[in-house]
Amino acid sequence: MELEGKVAIVTGGARGIGAAIARELAAGGAKVLVNYRSSAEAAEALAAEIDGRAVQADVGTTDGCEALVAAAKDAGGLDILVNNAGITDDGLAMRLKDDQWDEVMRVNAGGTFRMSRAVLPVMARARDGAIVNIASVSALRGNAGQANYSASKAAIVGLTRSLAVEMARRNIRVNAVCPGFVETDMTKELPEKAVQTAIAAIPMARMGTPEEVAPIVRLLAGPGGAYITGQVLVVDGGLST
Repeated sequence: MELEGKVAIVTGGARGIGAAIARELAAGGAKVLVNYRSSAEAAEALAAEIDGRAVQADVGTTDGCEALVAAAKDAGGLDILVNNAGITDDGLAMRLKDDQWDEVMRVNAGGTFRMSRAVLPVMARARDGAIVNIASVSALRGNAGQANYSASKAAIVGLTRSLAVEMARRNIRVNAVCPGFVETDMTKELPEKAVQTAIAAIPMARMGTPEEVAPIVRLLAGPGGAYITGQVLVVDGGLST
């Protein structure tokens, strides 16, 4: 229960990796705010399961981020932020429309920045806090048909390192986790041939699970990660090796 007494926000926390992270932080003793944009039923069910709180907000907007911070304060504080919310809208770069690029960047990169900006004054006053950004192995190696997604996740890696340098002296740690090919609703929508092709490129010859990503986030958010900041931890079964 190393996180007992801490309040955590997990954006996009209703399903997949976000839900696994919410459960993991709650298992460590944290009070978790499960953020969602449209998955109300799943978020409410998860919040009830972990004795947390479901909070609807669009982290792609400043108002949504500020509402989440206010909800955390109402819950007792704000110690941990996990920027997990993200979307895809795939297509070859030469065919991508402006709105496909803009929306993915708004939610993925923009949401991570806006949420971080919203929580930093609170953490700075307390001179304590941890931010964990969920990027992707796509930020490191690229994916055909995902120029917008890969660029948004690469932006998160750069943001992570800059914030870590800015906030280190205030005892705010900022790190990123780059999951590889993980079993989520997003990957379930892929054609079987695409899945098998992806698995063939992974040295461990299988997909990962959200439950294999979540403990890394718990480490970085807790006292075990007290001297870790500005790092990018890859959880991909060797895909990027």
